[in-house]
Amino acid sequence: MALWDRIKDSAQNMQSQLVAKKNDLKSGAFRDASMAMCALVAAADGSVDPVERQRVAALIGTNEVLQNFPADDLRQRFNRYVDQLTTDFEFGRIGVMQEIAKVKKKPAEARAVIQIGIVIGGADGDFDADERKVVRDVCFALDIPPTEFDL
Repeated sequence: MALWDRIKDSAQNMQSQLVAKKNDLKSGAFRDASMAMCALVAAADGSVDPVERQRVAALIGTNEVLQNFPADDLRQRFNRYVDQLTTDFEFGRIGVMQEIAKVKKKPAEARAVIQIGIVIGGADGDFDADERKVVRDVCFALDIPPTEFDL
């Protein structure tokens, strides 16, 4: 199986798992951590161009699991986190990781945030090394073994 197909299958599998848990993923902490994760994946290479920002925002707006929340609210939160990361990546990363860490004590939400990162990272068919690294870093921050997600 080609790498492209494995990435696509993995992202689809993660999305299916998320949809199955949709009704359990309604907390504000999950919402904020998910948007922080999306921003972190979008900025994984240290920058976010307008096209990439728009693409990720569109994915957020159409993701079935995230439809538990108003799309405009999600977009505003995502943009705020992206702005933090693009202003000063290292300092912004600290704040974004703190936001993500708020779901640490809720394993189902923590795993769902990681899965959202994988879905967003793999949506274009190229879950690149930078994106994999930030998702792996989130796994460590949430005390979840990256191997659980083939990272």
